[in-house]
Amino acid sequence: MLQQVDLSLTLEKTDYEVELRKYQLRLRELEFAMFEQRIPALIVYEGWDAAGKGGNIKRLTEVLDPRGYSVHAYAAPKGEEREHQYLWRFWRDIPKAGHLAVFDRSWYGRVMVERVEGFAKPEEWQRAFEEINEFERHLTSFGMVVCKFWLHISQEEQLRRFEERASIAYKRYKLTEEDWRNREKWPQYEEAVEEMLVRTSTLNAPWTVVEGNCKYWARVKTIKTLCEALERVVAKRR
Repeated sequence: MLQQVDLSLTLEKTDYEVELRKYQLRLRELEFAMFEQRIPALIVYEGWDAAGKGGNIKRLTEVLDPRGYSVHAYAAPKGEEREHQYLWRFWRDIPKAGHLAVFDRSWYGRVMVERVEGFAKPEEWQRAFEEINEFERHLTSFGMVVCKFWLHISQEEQLRRFEERASIAYKRYKLTEEDWRNREKWPQYEEAVEEMLVRTSTLNAPWTVVEGNCKYWARVKTIKTLCEALERVVAKRR
């Protein structure tokens, strides 16, 4: 699946600025409609290291009313989080009715990082596919809009971005030894991502693979996709 993604898709800067502003303003209108109709929304971001998740989230939330959304970033569980079932820490941040939440990484770490790095036993990550689908069914049955984005880039583009980060002082903090180590396991991660996309993309909570070699294209596509998903639900409630 991932090898068939057309990573040559691009957007010129002038077109990007027009399209970005159009969908940002539309998303702001939908944010108020969601609040009025008490519709919750959850946006999940996953992707390769240096795929542009942070910049994408920044543009998605740039013109939203800060009272109506929240952003949550997740790393490896620690402390109290490790004493609970792995979904527990995410339940705490699920958005309430009328609000939007953005998750920078999520429970999908169970079937990617924890699988590849051996932090979860085979029977644990294999069982997680159905656990995650059931978890998301709980959310959508509540009336929540769930959008899941996989930001996809090529190995060559990832290397270019890594080298750029290493050469620019104010970007250097973004690059760690773990990033380089994970890059060496690209085939294992690619296999895990492929299975994740196939087994957890459902009618109510589908995955959208975002062509991310061009950041302009990726940013517009995610916001446009979210707007379309929210518009369908808002229209049904009117």
